[in-house]
Amino acid sequence: MASPTSRPAITAAGLRKSYGDKVVLGGIDLDIAEGTIFALLGPNGAGKTTMVQILSTLISADRGHAAIAGHDLTSEANAVRELIGVTGQFSAVDHLLTGAENLNLMARLHHLDRAAARALTADLLDRFGLADAAAKPAATYSGGMRRRLDLAMTLVGNPRIIFLDEPTTGLDPRGRRDVWQIIRDLVAGGVTIFLTTQYLEEADQLADRIALLDHGTLIAEGTPAELKRRIPGGHVRLYFADLRTLESAALTLGAAARDDDALTLDLPSDGGIKSLRTLLDRLDRTRIDVTGLTVHTPDLDDVFLTLTGQPDYERASLR
Repeated sequence: MASPTSRPAITAAGLRKSYGDKVVLGGIDLDIAEGTIFALLGPNGAGKTTMVQILSTLISADRGHAAIAGHDLTSEANAVRELIGVTGQFSAVDHLLTGAENLNLMARLHHLDRAAARALTADLLDRFGLADAAAKPAATYSGGMRRRLDLAMTLVGNPRIIFLDEPTTGLDPRGRRDVWQIIRDLVAGGVTIFLTTQYLEEADQLADRIALLDHGTLIAEGTPAELKRRIPGGHVRLYFADLRTLESAALTLGAAARDDDALTLDLPSDGGIKSLRTLLDRLDRTRIDVTGLTVHTPDLDDVFLTLTGQPDYERASLR
């Protein structure tokens, strides 16, 4: 993951969007650092795609203010469009054209001359592992290849900020991981990624920061580790060589979940270094002999299921 910088790539304050009586976004604040991956998660209909559409100038917010790399979203929309790239849920690839023709067409639309367009097309085909299929119609490509071509077309304008709206939907695990590596390589080159996804593992693997959107409201934001620590259920599992040692440990360490068959004892823990050090010191002082331990912390599935779809007063108890 990229190290956050002090310069904001995307800022927003009080963004609101409604369609009739339905509030899609109810006042969103964002501050996304340059050169990072920001993931926006939420149930279907939470407002994720609407957020991308507003920030990429496709639609306007009803209220609020936003800026992309310091350029006002409303008054400097053309400057914003020169800085961004957008890859939506559905591929923009023309299946009747070859991979090379798709890229060359996009380059010409960006006003590159023929020689520059050919050179850029060749470079992108090579970067995205599509050189061998350059002359084949995109209709013959696998889902992963089409998505790589789609991303390559997004890069024709050399965007510094890229919006990826569920970029790996429908891909198999190998294709998904190929796209993940492309995203990591882009960020290593200084690009900022705004990612929406339904795959929680994807956000956990890629994102520097994650925000949860539910019913048009941001209900939580932080690093993956910070969000996981907000959810109860973390524990350390201790393993013992025999039942006598297990019984002694249970008496000494207090209330815990015990499994006599597996010879294990589960102790509540946030999984942090400080709490682990405290536990290890206690085991050493009391001369309790353990054969091993494992740390179990809530994952993003737990965070998502716990925080989304809840009344505000229940959610507040987890903050």
